[in-house]
Amino acid sequence: MLSNVSSALADQVPAKVRHLDLAQSRVQDTLLRIHAIVDRSNCLDGVHKSLLAEDFESAASYIQTFLQIDSKFKDSSAADQREQLLSSKKQLEGIAKKRLLTAVDQRDHPTILRFIKLFKPLDLEEEGLQVYVSYLKKVISTRSRMEFEQLVELMEQSNNTSQVNFVACLTNLFKDIVLAIEENNEILRNLCGEDGIVYAICELQEECDSRGSNILKKFMEYRKLSKLTSEINSYQSNLLSVRAEGPDPREIELYLEEILSLTQLGEDYTEYMLSKIRSLTSVDPELGPQATKAFRSGNFSKVSQDTTGYYVILEGFFMVENVRKAIQIDEHVHDSLTTSMVDDVFYVLQSCCHRAISTSNINFIIAVLSSAVSLLGGEYSEALQQKMREPNLGAKLFLGGVGVQKTGTEIATALNNLDVSSEYVLKLRHEIEEQCIEAFPAPADRERVKSWLSELNEMSSSFKKALNVGMEQLVGTVTPRIRPVLDSVATISYELSEAEYADNELNDPWMQRLLHAVEINVAWLQPAMTPSNYDTFVHLVIDFIVKRLEVIMMQKRFSQLGGLLLDRDARMLVSHFSSMTQRTVRDKFSRLTQMATILNLEKVSEILDFWGENSGPMTWRLTPAEVRRVLGLRVDFKPEAIAALKL
Repeated sequence: MLSNVSSALADQVPAKVRHLDLAQSRVQDTLLRIHAIVDRSNCLDGVHKSLLAEDFESAASYIQTFLQIDSKFKDSSAADQREQLLSSKKQLEGIAKKRLLTAVDQRDHPTILRFIKLFKPLDLEEEGLQVYVSYLKKVISTRSRMEFEQLVELMEQSNNTSQVNFVACLTNLFKDIVLAIEENNEILRNLCGEDGIVYAICELQEECDSRGSNILKKFMEYRKLSKLTSEINSYQSNLLSVRAEGPDPREIELYLEEILSLTQLGEDYTEYMLSKIRSLTSVDPELGPQATKAFRSGNFSKVSQDTTGYYVILEGFFMVENVRKAIQIDEHVHDSLTTSMVDDVFYVLQSCCHRAISTSNINFIIAVLSSAVSLLGGEYSEALQQKMREPNLGAKLFLGGVGVQKTGTEIATALNNLDVSSEYVLKLRHEIEEQCIEAFPAPADRERVKSWLSELNEMSSSFKKALNVGMEQLVGTVTPRIRPVLDSVATISYELSEAEYADNELNDPWMQRLLHAVEINVAWLQPAMTPSNYDTFVHLVIDFIVKRLEVIMMQKRFSQLGGLLLDRDARMLVSHFSSMTQRTVRDKFSRLTQMATILNLEKVSEILDFWGENSGPMTWRLTPAEVRRVLGLRVDFKPEAIAALKL
């Protein structure tokens, strides 16, 4: 019985709680509706008073509050209030639109800002955005038009060409557009969120397409680029038949710098705007691609491409003419081992290539690289080798048995030009490659550049080959003056007694004469040659001396003391030539030194102490057959003992 009562009470308690909750909820709802009625009345009263006081901001706020309450509490009894409110809203809209348009016409920016802020609470965001962006366009258009008219006025004054600044005019246009977006960012967001910013960017881009295109067209017209490129093409085609005067390369360089400055401005502006759009996170997905298309395929982009189309022709002409000029005015430079054209030519090539890379256009850099390679392999290479091709150059180098300083300097300088040019080509290649890594991130573009850079490697090799030919030509002029001393060695005996050996030590029969011949025929050219060239020159002379001495020594007979004397002579040659060059010369004399070692042995079998596994760090330059032949030069070594050797 007791349990049944408890169960009934348990069922009744939740039911009563639910009933109380429902009653409380209804009371709360009723109170909210009462408050809403009061708030509506307050809003209506506030709107009327605010309109009378021309406190339009408060009126808009009251209207916004009323509409929010009305959307939350649908009440048919509030129809009269709603009608009154909508009438006031319409009145305020009319005032806001009229005052805003008047302020726009008067360029009254503070008033414009005041009334544009009313459009959001009045639920007119899109209309407000259109009006405000249209106002920004007019401001930019007016400023740009005034600057453009001033530019045209300066253009018409022929004495003011230096003051005609197209770059500044375009810069100011871009600056105005960017500032319009940045400084009005909050207003645009308040009206339509991030979509409002994208809308403004696209609309203002129309001003860029219109005003910016006019600036570029006027630039091309004023600089007469179309006529200029036609003249260049005509000049280049008639170059072989009639040596007419072409355009001034100095003016061309100014136009090139202008073209690059204008196009780079356009690229920087476009990239900034597109990055601005990409940074927005809550934009309509369709707006981004539309904006990108507006920039990349707009009128400004097309006219900019027309402008850069003149670049390749102008750059090619500038490069060719300046390289030719550098070759034409080539002269000796005081305290320099090369003539002026080497530094001048590579400065021109470096400048042109750097300018081409700055365009970020792969086709432009390929075109300029192609012209550079062609110039290096053609006219410049011919100019480098011209001196070495002069007839009877060797006869001019030595007159009356004495080296002619002027001719020697000219020959050395011509060889230096080849040497330094070979290094400069590799340096140019490295610089271009480094700059292209930053300018061209796409692997396909980098591969195209690399294929042309390999041409520069080949050009460096061709200069080295020409240098080697010239160096051999110089050596061929010098060695006949050394050969008589070497030939005299053939008459000297190396079958020496102790007395003869002692006499040879006191009265050297040929070594000092040879070193003197080297000094007067080789060493005098050192101050005029690059270290690399002089080292090569000395080593080629060493090659000649060593080969001739080997032939002569192979035809002699030796006593052990004669072998000792040859060892002394070889050491003296190594010591002397080591002081003449920065490169090691010991390997050049290794065959001669090894011959002296063999000829200095006590007995035939001692060779085994230096041969094969016993050779230690020494690498034998003589073959087994040559070793036997050298052993056979010793008068006291028996042929049977030599033949029995197992080498």
